[in-house]
Amino acid sequence: MYHVLVVEAKFYEHISAKLAEGAIQALEAQGATFERITVPGALEIPGAIRFAINKERYDGFIALGCVIRGETSHYDIVANESARGLQELTRSFNVAIGNGILTVENEAQALERADMKKKDKGGFAANAVLQMIALKNQFTIKQKTY
Repeated sequence: MYHVLVVEAKFYEHISAKLAEGAIQALEAQGATFERITVPGALEIPGAIRFAINKERYDGFIALGCVIRGETSHYDIVANESARGLQELTRSFNVAIGNGILTVENEAQALERADMKKKDKGGFAANAVLQMIALKNQFTIKQKTY
């Protein structure tokens, strides 16, 4: 099966822990193995994934974290740049990434989306990366043996 790196932003640790719980359950249910690392916040996730791409031991990556709107425009920068960074990695390095970075208005929305018994966005990100890995493998050219 697949081996995935889970990259978890710890800025809102109680929320990222719930996201990770859902992601891990989904990975294990599909027979995937995983490693888990943490970074300070959502902006650091694309950088950590970029470092790991060089190792060539992961079939895909899961980004988990939370950005909650505050009183300044910092929310927009973090939400947009973390998403842009993940998309750039996908396109530039041909990697499968499940984006489980929540971008919400308040903590209540984040908790609902992170909870496995409610919206389970961590599980959704895990299932998304597994589907994208399978799709990537479907389109990978395999050498013919003659």
